[in-house]
Amino acid sequence: MNAPGVRTSGIDRERLSRDLRQLGVCPGDLVMVHASLRKIGLARTDFGEGGAELLLDVLEDMVGPTGTLLMTLGSHYEMDWVNLRPVEERGTLLSGSTPFDHHSAPAMKDVGWLAEAFRNRQGTIVSANPSGRFGARGARAEELLADQPWDDYYGPGSPLHKLYDWGGRILRLGADPDTVTALHYAEYLAHLPDKRRTRWDYWLAGEEGPQHVWIECLDDSEGIANWPDEDYFTVILRTYLRLGRHREGRVGRSRSELILASDLVEFGARWMERNLAPARR
Repeated sequence: MNAPGVRTSGIDRERLSRDLRQLGVCPGDLVMVHASLRKIGLARTDFGEGGAELLLDVLEDMVGPTGTLLMTLGSHYEMDWVNLRPVEERGTLLSGSTPFDHHSAPAMKDVGWLAEAFRNRQGTIVSANPSGRFGARGARAEELLADQPWDDYYGPGSPLHKLYDWGGRILRLGADPDTVTALHYAEYLAHLPDKRRTRWDYWLAGEEGPQHVWIECLDDSEGIANWPDEDYFTVILRTYLRLGRHREGRVGRSRSELILASDLVEFGARWMERNLAPARR
């Protein structure tokens, strides 16, 4: 067994910088990051302490003072089970619970430890929407997260919309194939009838005390339409990557991709229109 704190992965700042540079990350970039520390070789079991901080340090160095980093955080909300109950019951179930605080709530566990390290990093700005919560840091962080819609938080006016409009790129470092948050914006762009919607309920602190509030949006949990196969984000990403319009390489130990967000989103929207539309009679 390795002694605590001993690094055995062979991953260091110089190697990560070289790998990211070869992949195409450049100064001034706006980059949305999805990463698996384990696949890169920066998990505690391989690297010891500080793997997340090292990767974030290197990413900031790569985009420089004029660049911006974006991550999806979501929220770990102890009362989230209430959203599995009928809408008419939720207010009563939430009443008296601890109010949600977007500043202190941990990132959703499914998005990985790097997102939580990013949230806790001094200087990271966090958006207030409990369902569509993002973190950003860098030159355009405040502008990127400003005026995020309350409802339809992944749609027009959202950080994903700005990522699309501003020529942002998606950096996937060993991330699972269903981890492509930008495709939620494609769900808003896709011309489809009767997109499935949902509602998320919260107990939030307000000026006059805690109150029951809710958010309405396209269904970002079960999908906007029935799809009988594996997660359709996975299918879209794999189909897109076969086109070869992205940059690909290895960062640390992980297979990684750098993708122009607007290209993937447009591709995803057209795929949804072809494949999620109801069959014609």
